[in-house]
Amino acid sequence: MSVRTTTVRDLSDEQLKGKRVLVRADFNVPQNDQRRITDDTRIKAASPTLQHLLKRGAKPIVLSHLGRPKGTPDPRYSLDVVAVRLQAILGSTVRFCDTTDSEDALERSRSLAEGDVLLLENTRFLPGEESNDRELSRRLARLGDVFVNDAFGTAHRAHASTAGVTEFLRPAVAGLLMQRELDFLGASLKDAKRPFVAVLGGSKISGKIDVISHLLPKVDAMLIGGAMACTFFRARGFETGQSLVEHDRVDMARKILETAESRLTLPHDAIVARSVDDPESARAVRADSIPPDHAMLDIGPETSQSYGRAIKSAKTVLWNGPMGVFETAAFAGGTRAIADAMAAGASQGAITIVGGGDSAAAVGQAGLSDRMSHVSTGGGASLEFLEGKILPGVNALDTRSAT
Repeated sequence: MSVRTTTVRDLSDEQLKGKRVLVRADFNVPQNDQRRITDDTRIKAASPTLQHLLKRGAKPIVLSHLGRPKGTPDPRYSLDVVAVRLQAILGSTVRFCDTTDSEDALERSRSLAEGDVLLLENTRFLPGEESNDRELSRRLARLGDVFVNDAFGTAHRAHASTAGVTEFLRPAVAGLLMQRELDFLGASLKDAKRPFVAVLGGSKISGKIDVISHLLPKVDAMLIGGAMACTFFRARGFETGQSLVEHDRVDMARKILETAESRLTLPHDAIVARSVDDPESARAVRADSIPPDHAMLDIGPETSQSYGRAIKSAKTVLWNGPMGVFETAAFAGGTRAIADAMAAGASQGAITIVGGGDSAAAVGQAGLSDRMSHVSTGGGASLEFLEGKILPGVNALDTRSAT
């Protein structure tokens, strides 16, 4: 028997109709210097839960954080701009309250009209939010009759608005986005269709050690890219030039290579340059021939092709971490090749999962987000989930047994 988180769909009409539903969403969206939202993916991802609640006659009161205001109000991180975008996406009236833990917020939650949504101000303006202050959690709980956590991106943090509030407010259930995240990521770990290929990149092996260790026994192949490949290269005795190498992790990389056998694949070639700021010096070299005055900044063309073939032959592909400095065109080829191969695989029926963070940004930059089976909204949360860690924001929710 397994345990599954209760979702908003499991709640009865009696529990929802006319009731205040406190929804923890993740509206931590990027803005430019003029405070214009540059990517509303997270707002769109949360809208199905809010629409579901509205259709069932509930009154959603929404909490979220934005940026890192360090427990004090900062107009640069106000959610007022999110309220405008959310209203446009939902097609329903979104009322904004410029406070969160206040009598005004409480009164507005109680007087909210059916069909409207109330968005409260940034939870990280509150000093006790990130410390999971018990009294703050209790006061936040007054804002609703039911709690729904739809913020997977913050599920790995035990904050007052994600975990603490559940001590005082039940039922406490997962939103539709939260459940979708758990379903896709959970299935990749437990019931993946095979062949199962994991693609891991990024800059540091230290940030992915637990993921590598947890996934290696479960996958048929693990493809390594990004600067973290250079620590493995050093473990093999290769020259790595000016590449980023975690010297204190070389022995660990060597042990991983010894135990992984043929399941772990390193790049065969690399795109190198004198620096990121000198893209004109970029060229492809063999993995064991990186010049002393160059750094690896992307996987090479042969690796892109072979990784692409492995991905297209898989039934499940999980990707976390770019293959290079994809923000610069000269070093974006490998990351784009992975995204293209995953999109092609998905079109042939494979399950393709992008683990948030820079990988999600790269897929969005390539215009391929809609062609993936699932693009996670939580970089850190998805990483910890893939490490096998318990997520406090999920662990605090109601569960139901399933055979």
